[in-house]
Amino acid sequence: MGNRPDELRALLRSVAEQDGDPIEVVVVGNGAPVPEVPDGVRTVELPENLGIPGGRNVGIEAFGPSGGDVDVLLFLDDDGLLPRSDTAELCRRAFAEDPRLGIVSFRIADPDTGVTQRRHVPRLRASDPMRSSRVTTFLGGASAVRTRVLAEVGPLPGEFFYAHEETDLAWRALDGGWLIDYRSDMVLHHPTTAPSRHAVYHRMVARNRVWLARRNLPAPLVPLYLGVWLSLTLARRPSGPALKAWFGGFREGWGGPCGPRRPMKWRTVWRLTRLGRPPVI
Repeated sequence: MGNRPDELRALLRSVAEQDGDPIEVVVVGNGAPVPEVPDGVRTVELPENLGIPGGRNVGIEAFGPSGGDVDVLLFLDDDGLLPRSDTAELCRRAFAEDPRLGIVSFRIADPDTGVTQRRHVPRLRASDPMRSSRVTTFLGGASAVRTRVLAEVGPLPGEFFYAHEETDLAWRALDGGWLIDYRSDMVLHHPTTAPSRHAVYHRMVARNRVWLARRNLPAPLVPLYLGVWLSLTLARRPSGPALKAWFGGFREGWGGPCGPRRPMKWRTVWRLTRLGRPPVI
């Protein structure tokens, strides 16, 4: 977003210091000018903020159609940092050893405390962030995606702007037969934050939850999935303004186009269930 130049420079330095072959880097200015970057780092400046998935899609295309000029793309938030120099090599090895591995989700840890927030462990049983496992979604700002996945199932849903775009891509990847891993040994340092720091958080979360279901779930599961999330939201007892924004987004999700509908196969529903996250939770 152009407002964290020092953090961006630190991130780029941590990428440059990775073991193995050099990593080609593109920095996308999402509706903001890109600060000065090291030689060899390419930049793309967008005239307007396209949102998180829109900005990442531009970064993908900087490496050719669907990123096809390279085998794997890393997505790293500009206020993150790779504390270890072997992360890229671990990533290369993971994809080389498993041809069906499509996406890797890194562990996010606070640089001062080392703590990983529960919401940053992409599974229901999130009490032990040090346990790696197969998962059903991933963390967009600390992840690696095989570009064949993007070529086969399409990019991130740009219309989402913010929230749930990773799960949309993850469900399509799983439906295409790909696997997703959470790796605790691949670490991104990132300050502990609350997602509600974004002014649009409650509205986008609710709207995109409806869009996610409408786009990807078999028809009988759509009301069940959204009913569960409505119940969970009410059980968490958000503030009055937050609840008002949430219901506004929920209504918005039903009121307009959400992109192409491609319901997942029932065998994918079963795969998600076996992985511990049936698509009703």
